[in-house]
Amino acid sequence: MKLAISSIALFAGSAAAFGSFGAKSAPAAAPVVESFADNLVGALPPVGFWDPLGFAEKADDALLKRYREAELTHGRVAMIAVIGFLVGEKVEGSSFLFDAQISGPAITHIPQVPEGFWALLLLSIGATEQFRAEKGWVDPSETPIDQPGMLKADYTPGDLGFDPLGLKPEDPEEFREMQTKELQNGRLAMLAAAGFLAQEATDGKGIIEHLTSMS
Repeated sequence: MKLAISSIALFAGSAAAFGSFGAKSAPAAAPVVESFADNLVGALPPVGFWDPLGFAEKADDALLKRYREAELTHGRVAMIAVIGFLVGEKVEGSSFLFDAQISGPAITHIPQVPEGFWALLLLSIGATEQFRAEKGWVDPSETPIDQPGMLKADYTPGDLGFDPLGLKPEDPEEFREMQTKELQNGRLAMLAAAGFLAQEATDGKGIIEHLTSMS
């Protein structure tokens, strides 16, 4: 009886040994690579990641970075535009620029500007865009044909290195908070600028005139 039990135990151990030798070991887990969307700045409660048209679902990291670059750039331009609307109309008739001859709603100011101003404006815009292109974009000669407008791998959308007042925080959490504030103000400014344009085009009255009439 003892011999039979010993034989069974030996056979079971041998089978287990062969079974372990023949079985394939579980593959090692691949390292988790964080995508650009996983840590996207600007997704805030209660809305969270708001993408009703599904642009993000159809985009890879490279395209998402270009979307964010475009959003930041448009937001910055809109913030300047909103200030331009308000200041331009407020100093109407008393500004040292253009002999204080510019008047009326802000949307009518552009045709009143002397032609020489346009040359300076175009040069300024061109120089700014050239700086942005060299800072953030891969040289077109090194870009695949199917990936035009590729951003550099080490480029953070919107971070042009232009910080003359030294406002950029060193702490990552504080920097993320500042990025969020800029995004939110830029989004609000885009809505405000569009509203200013629509309002002045509708009734021909300036924004400052509307605000003073409400008081």
